[in-house]
Amino acid sequence: MTAIRSRARAKGLARRYWDCRYLVVLMAPGMLYFIVFKYIPIYGLTIAFKDYNFADGILKSPWVGLDVFRELFASPSFWEVFRNTVVIASLTFAFGFPAPIILALLLNEVRSARFKKTVQTISYLPYFVSWVILGGLFLQFLSPSSGPVNYVIKALGGEPIFFLGDARWFRGVLVATGIWKSAGWGSIIYLAALSSIDSELYEAAEIDGAGRWAKMRSITLPSLAPVITIMLILATGQLVEDNFDQVFNMYNVAVYSVGDVLSTYMYRSGLEDMEYSLATAMGLFKNVLAFAIVLLSNAISKRINEFGIW
Repeated sequence: MTAIRSRARAKGLARRYWDCRYLVVLMAPGMLYFIVFKYIPIYGLTIAFKDYNFADGILKSPWVGLDVFRELFASPSFWEVFRNTVVIASLTFAFGFPAPIILALLLNEVRSARFKKTVQTISYLPYFVSWVILGGLFLQFLSPSSGPVNYVIKALGGEPIFFLGDARWFRGVLVATGIWKSAGWGSIIYLAALSSIDSELYEAAEIDGAGRWAKMRSITLPSLAPVITIMLILATGQLVEDNFDQVFNMYNVAVYSVGDVLSTYMYRSGLEDMEYSLATAMGLFKNVLAFAIVLLSNAISKRINEFGIW
């Protein structure tokens, strides 16, 4: 009886796929991308548990268990870059997460449609410029000899600052430039959520004499709470992540002590020093930790306000 039900269910599922065959064909390239570039490479994680040798390949390289992880955790360099990653990610989270929310709230209060679209377009543009280009622009813009920022500082009687070569300023530059690049694009989600709020709520609040701040506090922010919570949960996974493109194109030897992060350390370990097992173990550790943080933050959120990813 169970076998008959299973066959009937399989036939029904096949019929549904056939009825939606055009949608399946449309979805196929995306699925193929994830299978080839996301799922198949997961097998490469076994390198973290092997003494990988390029000549022998993954299959023939000998298993070493957790020896690579022991070597990784015993390295002072690893903990230094891990600390840098957490500090930079925490600063980015603290200042970067509210930025698109604030921008969306401000744009929502703009009454001129033309001005609003202009500001949106300008704030979106940096997101589409690569860090290779932006790294060169910021290098010139913040140059201690010819940069306009230092020109203003010197005009006011101050001493020029080498922002990208001074350990005291480098982290702040990373955080500020990251926010500048992503805030406009990140505000799209919140603007979409704001557009779904019933306008009658605002009209009723105006009748009751509520001002803009009161309406924002009592209507706008509570309506955004589910979206903010979901984005917050996803953002917590970035507390052990970093933007390789940004750091790689802006850091230098002078700021390694504060700017060298996990992804750049993995790059040097894997591609320059050819320590593939060590680099893979580092990436696996980072991703497992990020996943655990997301699970924990989702559980806490569900317990506090009943909003969550699942």
